[in-house]
Amino acid sequence: MTAAHLSAAVNLEHSAPVTRLRGIGPQLADRLARLGIHTLSDLLFHLPLRYQDRSRITPIGALRGGVPAVVDGRVELTETVFRRRRMLLVRISDGTGALTLRFFYFNLAQANALARGARLRCYGETRPGAVTLEMIHPEYRLLQEGVTPPDESVLTPIYPATEGIAQAKLRYLTDQALQLLETKAAPLPELLPPELLAESSMPALTEALRYVHRPPTDASMAALMDGSHPAQQRLAFEELLAHHLSLRQLRLAADRSHALVVGGAGRLPALFRSRLPFQLTRAQQRVTVEIFRDLGEPHPMMRLLQGDVGCGKTVVAALAALRCIEAGYQVALMAPTELLAEQHYRNFHRWFASLGIAPLWLSGRLKTGKRAQAITRLQSGAAPLVIGTHALFQDDVSFANLALVIIDEQHRFGVHQRLALRDKGAAADRHAHQLIMTATPIPRTLAMTAYADLDVSSIDELPPGRTPVKTVALSDTRRDEVVARVRHAGAQGRQVYWVCPLIQESEVLQCQAAEDTANALTAALPELHIGLLHGRLKPQQKDAIMAHFKAGHVQLLVATTVIEVGVDVPNASLMIIENAERLGLAQLHQLRGRVGRGSVESSCVMLYRAPLSSAARTRLEAMRSTNDGFEIARRDLELRGPGEMLGTRQAGELQLRIADLNRDAPLIPRVQRAAMLLLKQYPERVPLIVQRWLGDGGRYARA
Repeated sequence: MTAAHLSAAVNLEHSAPVTRLRGIGPQLADRLARLGIHTLSDLLFHLPLRYQDRSRITPIGALRGGVPAVVDGRVELTETVFRRRRMLLVRISDGTGALTLRFFYFNLAQANALARGARLRCYGETRPGAVTLEMIHPEYRLLQEGVTPPDESVLTPIYPATEGIAQAKLRYLTDQALQLLETKAAPLPELLPPELLAESSMPALTEALRYVHRPPTDASMAALMDGSHPAQQRLAFEELLAHHLSLRQLRLAADRSHALVVGGAGRLPALFRSRLPFQLTRAQQRVTVEIFRDLGEPHPMMRLLQGDVGCGKTVVAALAALRCIEAGYQVALMAPTELLAEQHYRNFHRWFASLGIAPLWLSGRLKTGKRAQAITRLQSGAAPLVIGTHALFQDDVSFANLALVIIDEQHRFGVHQRLALRDKGAAADRHAHQLIMTATPIPRTLAMTAYADLDVSSIDELPPGRTPVKTVALSDTRRDEVVARVRHAGAQGRQVYWVCPLIQESEVLQCQAAEDTANALTAALPELHIGLLHGRLKPQQKDAIMAHFKAGHVQLLVATTVIEVGVDVPNASLMIIENAERLGLAQLHQLRGRVGRGSVESSCVMLYRAPLSSAARTRLEAMRSTNDGFEIARRDLELRGPGEMLGTRQAGELQLRIADLNRDAPLIPRVQRAAMLLLKQYPERVPLIVQRWLGDGGRYARA
């Protein structure tokens, strides 16, 4: 098929409305839309969650309670009863025994059709009843008299559904769509090259879809249920390929664009390093070389800098900033929260003061006059370095010669926000270099999929002298023991964090919980100086509290999760996390990273409220068993999936419909090789694959 024919077929694939099928009116179309089904293609890619084997008929006399089964029987009695609620009771028999069917939702036509003498085939789970075994709302069909029903030749699929759409309706609609696929009335062109299919022994797309929707009864149920069947793997492969190609397109576009070439002797970075009170680790030195090399290229750097909490990413970012400032260019550093941005501002102000460089502060809370002054300095080029929050990418903020954008904890920003700041450096057809930092290490499979447009640098060692944090999980019934532990730490001259996580989706309630905890601890520990930090305090108040804590005047800091990242107090050696079962692994690990920053042995106590769910128990056990951020990230991916882990579930990024990054990790190397083949030999197919799985623009169109 030619490129033009392929493109036309894919456009038709995306434009054929599901309303072409029989039985879909406006009401059902609205319900299908809630499932994301608008076109025939959407319906075909709406795959079963699981399967049931309904090929064997069980005699009613052999039924066992709690076991799903298929039975054939003749109606002996039908009656509508009125007890606590209206019910339709239908008793059927097959000569070996009797079974009662109980319906709570029914209409008159249904009751009339289930009259005495009618033959039924039913499927459901049996349970003990008052007189016989029962099935509650079984699936059933009426059998014609004298006609032997055909044996079930396929496993019965169970689809993701929504209110008002029964499984039988979804199967009926899918049958129609598969029939149209068979007759070529619903084109679904094969976009993978023949040699790729042959090399990987993969089935064609239409063959894989037919198998997954209607697997034969001899199919491996275990393989289908865990997603490892070749037909499912074929679909997962193409979906992962589409995501990878969309990002490779973005990277290729970036490589074709221009950036400021940042060179120089490196006097400022060398001077900065000579004045640090510590030596850079080998990993920091390696990553710095990689970044400097990128900055010297004529196309924009797109590099992800990842590393565990406390590994020294910010120092590396400071070296990159100095490289650009020495060359006469501007640098912008953006952080997701005021607290983290303020921490960066204080660090850079302290580090750069002796170099004669004063960072500029820009946040949404700046007063109008000061904000106008800051913007004027950026526009004129008088400010070489600006640090702030999302205020940096507002429309009226512009730069004279922005060369480098540093984004901390980038997964907390939306795609468009990151794009808006990058475009601030787009002048004379040039784009700013990008250095993206995350203290949440990303598993390799996720990085290769979600960040295929970025080069990844990892700081995989901690500075010398760091001791692992000892972590324990305790029931909140042992709260008195924990308070005694805090008293002991205070008496030894150590400082303590006590974190109160979000109780409900309300900042007011969160702050109230922190205040109540601070009051209770003040009463229990009158000998300690206790501070309180939460999101509703004014910036000046937060600054004062943190300054007192850093100086050692506050021994116990009660805080909300605003201290999750960015706070560095080496003398703090004990972290208490209340309601730890409510938090995710990444957040727990980030909080734990606030201690263990000095040479003294540090501890983290996770207080939980019983009973624990299995997921919460798994999270707490993971925290107890390892301090390795990369291992924590791997387990986090298993528990939460990529969308939640990257903070993209709401933004619509990396929403995999079929593939699973944990299960399908072995496919990634093949996906990368296939992408190279397509980009080199079949470039016309690349946008078609992306369009099929990600829509017209692709979720990473310009980010």
